[in-house]
Amino acid sequence: MSEYDDIINLPHHVSRNHPQMSMWQRAAQFAPFAALTGYDRALAETLRSTVSRLDLSEDDKERLNRQLVWISQHLHEMPIARITFFIPDSKKTGGNYKQIEGCIEAIHLTDGTIQMAGKSIIAIANLQSISNLHTKDKIFQE
Repeated sequence: MSEYDDIINLPHHVSRNHPQMSMWQRAAQFAPFAALTGYDRALAETLRSTVSRLDLSEDDKERLNRQLVWISQHLHEMPIARITFFIPDSKKTGGNYKQIEGCIEAIHLTDGTIQMAGKSIIAIANLQSISNLHTKDKIFQE
């Protein structure tokens, strides 16, 4: 006979007031403290990937120029396009490409930017490509 025989077969207690901790939270109680403050952020920054910016050929630049002229001539018709552009990384060399699709509201030549519906602003210098360029009634033709 053991001194714990009266409680050994009782069901596990589950609190009604406090939610049960996940296994991750329970394990974290016993994990060593972070002796290197900011190490996790530095490691995450190192692991974050960037890509090199691709240089456009002269033909690609000429095509983009023709598309921008067409857009500026058809702004009143609310042209729609899929635009791929480069976003330089502020902390590392390189950056990432992003694609946005929607209505083009304005081209600001003084700023060198394109304004999309929804207030997204794209630097013309960072353009990689414009595709699916059309209005309600017209499609951009080479």
